[in-house]
Amino acid sequence: MSTSRVNKYEKRRKNTKLLSMLIILGSILAIVLLWLLIFGGNDEAGESENNQTNESSSQEEQNESAENNTDSETNGSDDESGSTDDSDTDEENNEESETEQVEPSDDNVTEAYTGDWQPVGTEQSEPHTINYNEGSQDREEMRKAAAEATGLDKNNLTMWWIERNGDGKVINTVSDPDETEIYRVYNQWAPNEGWQPTKVEELKENDQKWRFE
Repeated sequence: MSTSRVNKYEKRRKNTKLLSMLIILGSILAIVLLWLLIFGGNDEAGESENNQTNESSSQEEQNESAENNTDSETNGSDDESGSTDDSDTDEENNEESETEQVEPSDDNVTEAYTGDWQPVGTEQSEPHTINYNEGSQDREEMRKAAAEATGLDKNNLTMWWIERNGDGKVINTVSDPDETEIYRVYNQWAPNEGWQPTKVEELKENDQKWRFE
């Protein structure tokens, strides 16, 4: 075998060996890239899903916290509202307990009751002498006492008659302008404190109107 043929053979063998090595390296590189694409992508997807799950959990916790706060505020409002209702009920009960039914004084009375009304106050000094004249301080303070006991409007009630009922005591016959509510109000003078209602009688008819006909 000649030298040139031997050299050519060796050169071909080296080329084949180099080509084989390149193919092997290429295959390894392709496998590595494929592994990264498959498993690396899944890891990223897993991390993304975990992040989304964590964000969802955090949002749900925030929503639950907000709902709990809202419920607490609502319950607080309900409690306050309940307290107000209880207070109103107590006041109504107190108002109801202030009066007591008594026997009517005549057949013209539909209902009679006493109460623990307070004196309405006065601008008059002692010793006190009753002034029955129209526009007097006594008449104005009697109107206020009658309104307190009956619930009529002090500025819009009609004072029909004032009857003396003993020392420092009077009976005021009053009504609303339409005479749909007519009352006798028993007042007594409390020194330095003014007129104090002691009894109210609701009337069927205005039994003092005849005086002005």
